Amino acid sequence: MNIWLGLGGIVMFLAVALGAFGAHALKNKLSDEKMKTYQTGIQYQIAHGLGLLLLGTAGDQLADSSLISWAGWLMTGGILLFSGSLYALSLSGARKLGAITPIGGVLFLAAWILVVIAAIQG
Repeated sequence: MNIWLGLGGIVMFLAVALGAFGAHALKNKLSDEKMKTYQTGIQYQIAHGLGLLLLGTAGDQLADSSLISWAGWLMTGGILLFSGSLYALSLSGARKLGAITPIGGVLFLAAWILVVIAAIQG
């Protein structure tokens, strides 16, 4: 489960760095709507970075580590697709990128379902 601790740490580091970049370098360059989109990406990245850290710390206590592993990969994919598409959308204005965001959201949902199943199985 060390992979999830390491990956979670990287994701959280990047969330802080991107959040600071947004707050300082982008505050006068993005419209309020685009800044809100950017901040949504940060919020979900932080939430799921913490999720990865949770998997790294609690995952060993659960019976089916393959479910936890799948959940970690789904969260990672969700971060890349959901948050990544929101960053790209807010910076580029390319509305077509918004079509990718829900796919990342579905990956997040699937990851959390796997966590619940792993917890129920004990």
